[in-house]
Amino acid sequence: MNKSLFQMTKIIATLGPASSSVDMLTKLIKSGVRVFRVNFSHGSFDEYDKLIGNIRKAEQKTGIYVSILGDLSGPKIRVGKVIPEGVLLNRKQHIRFVNYDVLGGSPGNEFTFSTTYAKIIDEVVTGEKVLLDDGNIELKVISTGSEGKKKWMECEVVEGNLLTSSKGINLPDTQLTLPSLTKKDYACVDYAVKNRFHFLALSFVRTGRDVIALKRKLREYAARPKGLNITSGDLGFSTTFQEDNYIPVISKIEKPQAIDNLEDIVHESDGIMVARGDLGVEMDLAEVAILQKKIIKMCKTQGKHVIVATQMLQSMITEPVPTRAEVSDVANAIIDGTDATMLSGETAVGKHPVKAVKMMAKIAHNTNDYLSEKQTSSGLFTKYAGKLTRKAAMARGVNIIAQDVEAKYIVTWSHSGGSSAMLSLQKMKIPIIAFGNNEHRLQQLAILYSVLPVYMEQPESGSKFIAKVDEYLTKKHLAKKGDPIIIVASSPITLRGVTNRMVIHIIGEVVD
Repeated sequence: MNKSLFQMTKIIATLGPASSSVDMLTKLIKSGVRVFRVNFSHGSFDEYDKLIGNIRKAEQKTGIYVSILGDLSGPKIRVGKVIPEGVLLNRKQHIRFVNYDVLGGSPGNEFTFSTTYAKIIDEVVTGEKVLLDDGNIELKVISTGSEGKKKWMECEVVEGNLLTSSKGINLPDTQLTLPSLTKKDYACVDYAVKNRFHFLALSFVRTGRDVIALKRKLREYAARPKGLNITSGDLGFSTTFQEDNYIPVISKIEKPQAIDNLEDIVHESDGIMVARGDLGVEMDLAEVAILQKKIIKMCKTQGKHVIVATQMLQSMITEPVPTRAEVSDVANAIIDGTDATMLSGETAVGKHPVKAVKMMAKIAHNTNDYLSEKQTSSGLFTKYAGKLTRKAAMARGVNIIAQDVEAKYIVTWSHSGGSSAMLSLQKMKIPIIAFGNNEHRLQQLAILYSVLPVYMEQPESGSKFIAKVDEYLTKKHLAKKGDPIIIVASSPITLRGVTNRMVIHIIGEVVD
């Protein structure tokens, strides 16, 4: 197998100063990246314009389809302005947060601070935990009070450190009324639709209602079909055949409230991201690995695609090789069943972005090789409403037959990509080559486990499609005469929305 061409577990790379040029993006794609993440927390729309243009140039240079994932910032609660040298907070000390502007640490306000969300004082409850600066400072709410319009929240320092301006505030115990989507997020959604992003990641998700709000907004922008509410293993692709702007929603699991409402959130989402950064801040660190496994298991149960993200090869931001623990972390996420792994600072600002991608690709290849040796699967089946049950049953059948005949590849003709997405969920250790003529959808398929999207003009018939596949595989030296492959398509092949044909084809056989 050509390992540089076939990525089983997909790699997502976050863009930033270290990874913005066409040359660097080309190197990253060649090294294994199949999805680029645009973090809307940083940069401007003009900068995003340049990034998107460079991605498409790099895609053309490599001939490999890649997806673009837009990551919405969500609300960020931060400490207000603090004196330049910062304020050192010590254990047992009492400090105050107020609902008006002050310069923290200034005369008269030595231990009094403001926040970017004044309602925090109305929503916290005595005894709740407050975390500052990604958990480097821990506080406990002692009391709240008011005098006229001025309100305050008094806290005791549990773990101290230096506090400076604009540090993040996390409230793991507090039921915040803050919406998941801010005014800036809505502008970013508008931008993503106009620039044909392939996926949107939603931050600050606490319940399924947060996901519904984004789906509703996407419908207003004609970026989600009106009848498409709950999706399944097909990512909703089966309902969208034309060259369209459909953008699936990937919910980031990063808050304790999201864990409490996990089943509802997974149900409402098109895909899930295990965002271990904030999850590790707001919850006990010792729980994160177990939560990751529980989230992935629930995604398998509900037939949803899943990404594992944050600090996977964190040391490679500065070092040319990762720690042994990081290598094990990536491998274990793949063994758990993730569809994709994500690099953040490693590729955005790191010193070794290409080495980080190559290392992740190598870990993924070795882990998938190990899993392929162990694979004895009866297939995954989830019963859905309507025609999707047929696709799900077909996918499980293909899994079992592929093992029996030792198929080299699964090949699909993709009108919408729904069947390819369903097949991807089977986690077969066999590459799925998805041929199609809708380039936007082929780019979206690049995120899916084991799927290689390839452009082909619409075949006139099923037999002509098989002949073209035979020719493609032999000319590319991907298969030789006598190799078995399984072809999944509709009959007739021009029929949309129905997957009703599976063929066991031997390379070199003539098909009438």
